[in-house]
Amino acid sequence: MILLTGATGHIGGALTRELDAKGTELRLLVRDPARAAGLPERAQRAVGDLEDPTTLTPAFAGVDRLFLLTQGIGADQTAAAVAAAEAAGVRHIVHLSSAHVAFDPVPAMGRWHHARERIVRDSGVPATFLRPGGFMTNALDWLPTIREGGYVLDPVGPGRHAPVDPADIAAVAALALTEDGHQGREYVLTGSELFTVAEQVRIISETIGRDLEVRETATPAEAVRSRFPHGAPPALADALTEGFALMRADTAGFRTDTVERLLGREPRTFRAWCARHAGTFLGPESG
Repeated sequence: MILLTGATGHIGGALTRELDAKGTELRLLVRDPARAAGLPERAQRAVGDLEDPTTLTPAFAGVDRLFLLTQGIGADQTAAAVAAAEAAGVRHIVHLSSAHVAFDPVPAMGRWHHARERIVRDSGVPATFLRPGGFMTNALDWLPTIREGGYVLDPVGPGRHAPVDPADIAAVAALALTEDGHQGREYVLTGSELFTVAEQVRIISETIGRDLEVRETATPAEAVRSRFPHGAPPALADALTEGFALMRADTAGFRTDTVERLLGREPRTFRAWCARHAGTFLGPESG
């Protein structure tokens, strides 16, 4: 039995469908079953909350493999999940971490993920660590300004990165959960294409047939709003500001061939991802 946390998100939803297609016995940890209504019915639902460890024992009963994706900037959810996994006799954890943990020096984002990785490692449960770079779905953070004003706020200017499709992360996770040979491994996952924000926006513009303007952010606060239009807690805002500065300075970018090596195919492209989400960028009025 495989237990999935974060099943209603971009990665978890794709992973649920991947595992369902393989005929794998799986269970979804959800706070609200209604949010999982669109996921395969064959997957069991277990109501629980990583913020409330007392709810986890029934969810973990009979589980031997765990996909662990936690939210926020702390490590309490990770600690609760790992404790429940140890008590249940889980034999393998596939943990979603971040490429930031391997940066030198390690930025704030990396330190949070490093603390979570340490909890998993210290448990002694064999684990696989997935360390993606930026997600293609981060472009959905631009929806408010695209829909309201036809522009995107750019906090990184000439900086380049190779965003990865969450569906590819899910495919790697499915592989690690269902095949031997992945325990003790660390996989840094990126797409195969390096972009500036302006180049990403041009692809979105071409996909939806609408001219979009790119406006470089003028202040750290405006940069934070490019990802969190309604603001972010101070610690997260500081970490984002630091991360954007590092991205701006990295005009070469980095990418890996890990997705291709593991899956035997090229990573999905950003243009293909945009085509799948064109209706989302256009808004409900497009239908």
